[in-house]
Amino acid sequence: MKSQIVTFLIQCPDQKGLVAKITSFFFEKGFNILSCQQYVNSIENTYFMRIRLNAEGTILSKKELETNFLELATPLKFKWSVHYGDKKQQVAILVSHTSHNLYDLLERYKEGNLNCTVKMIISNHEKLRPVAEMFQVPFYYLPVDKNDKLLQETQLIQLLNKHQIDLIILARYMQILSADFINTYPEKIINIHHSFLPAFQGANPYLRAYERGVKLIGATAHYATEDLDEGPIIEQDVKPVTHESTPTTLKKIGADIEKLVLARAVNNHLNHQIIVSGNRAIVFPETGE
Repeated sequence: MKSQIVTFLIQCPDQKGLVAKITSFFFEKGFNILSCQQYVNSIENTYFMRIRLNAEGTILSKKELETNFLELATPLKFKWSVHYGDKKQQVAILVSHTSHNLYDLLERYKEGNLNCTVKMIISNHEKLRPVAEMFQVPFYYLPVDKNDKLLQETQLIQLLNKHQIDLIILARYMQILSADFINTYPEKIINIHHSFLPAFQGANPYLRAYERGVKLIGATAHYATEDLDEGPIIEQDVKPVTHESTPTTLKKIGADIEKLVLARAVNNHLNHQIIVSGNRAIVFPETGE
């Protein structure tokens, strides 16, 4: 195996000796352990680990590593995945009319702060095509026929699969995706929305928040599931506001929070810091990598 960073994500029933068994395995195979993060959910008796390795000096191929690790994992009932540093994830960003999240993601990408390749921007409107062209990212216009929404989803799936997309970011894509679409990409679709849900659903939530005199506004990024806006939460943030805030200032503050929360969530995913357990996301903090 070429010199590269390898990340394993592991969850299993908690039991004695897990750390020793796992770290001994990698030591014996010639890996250098760069970091080892752990969490035990004592309520559910579940153990979680994120371990990063330097493969320099090992003679194992990827296939041999995975086959050998399976021999350790099976009797200990591991659910696990392995991610190699030489593979950048291919990302598609879906948008409608709103541009702030799109601008922020593309700027971070062009500055080298997102470890991925943004392969395309897809929209059900033409409005944001100039943004894609500004950042030199291919733009695909897939309009939605209200009488046949599944036709557009079929086109969308064909496009995503053709380009081998690993992560789909819903950067204010204002279409409800079908369960079939979402289940085609489990834990590969990240959505962002304001944190007023479920209180202020629908159009103009910031006006309704103003009318209620809210004192906190925020944003939530989560994996998309069949239950709308109720998937495993990856990142959240809030900011206090006062009675002096107007609907316009609330919307501006909300947009700023959305950008930060979505960027953090995407980074967490790209850096393999997340293990999904049921409807919860276990998010390991960055380790300086």
